[in-house]
Amino acid sequence: MSFTTETKVKNIALSNAEARHVLEDAGIDYCCGGGKSLHDACLSTGVSAEEILSRLRSNGGDVHPEAANWTSAPLSALTGHIREKHHRYVRAAIARIRSLLDKVNAKHGSAHGEIAVIQELFLKVGQEMIVHMQKEEMILFPFIEAMERSAGENGSWKAPFFQTVRNPIQAMMAEHDAAGDLVKQIRKASADYTVPAGACASFKALYEDLKQFEADLHQHVHLENNVLFPRAVETEAATLKP
Repeated sequence: MSFTTETKVKNIALSNAEARHVLEDAGIDYCCGGGKSLHDACLSTGVSAEEILSRLRSNGGDVHPEAANWTSAPLSALTGHIREKHHRYVRAAIARIRSLLDKVNAKHGSAHGEIAVIQELFLKVGQEMIVHMQKEEMILFPFIEAMERSAGENGSWKAPFFQTVRNPIQAMMAEHDAAGDLVKQIRKASADYTVPAGACASFKALYEDLKQFEADLHQHVHLENNVLFPRAVETEAATLKP
């Protein structure tokens, strides 16, 4: 696949891991903002679409290979991957980062007021993500998995209490947007995770963990918004055909 400035960012992200790394390094939102063209997505960054295309070619990202494993793997495999890789990571990272924020704020808060701001923002995104993942694990993912089994068995399917899978998907996508906005605010408050001169090891570890948290969130939301959810909608449509 050859990319252009009009290629949707989500399609570039779907191509392979190297392409996602290029987008991530440039600060381009390929998860919640994946529907934008590369040209439009670059307008809010300091990098031109042409420069991104050059980086993609240099990094072998202007091709369409293995990435598409999640676009063809069973939906149950993808939901399992999201649970085990991303949900597990988020829960562990929230606990670790909260502890670091307490420590850094206690030691450096008086000289760095941004830490209190970051702490408040992270507390909110952490609380929202915990509830969000519970809803996915208890309601949406089991439904998608059951729907896939029914489709594979050519069985009849009865509409769920939420009528259509589109309804919880829309709610989850709105929550993705909210989490993404909070993380953007954390990045801004930390000056793009720039560690102050003379910062201690805990301060450095905090910003490294926050940066990794953002990167994982992008990959996590990308897999759901751009792969799992569209495929679930397609599966439902096929299953409910008379």
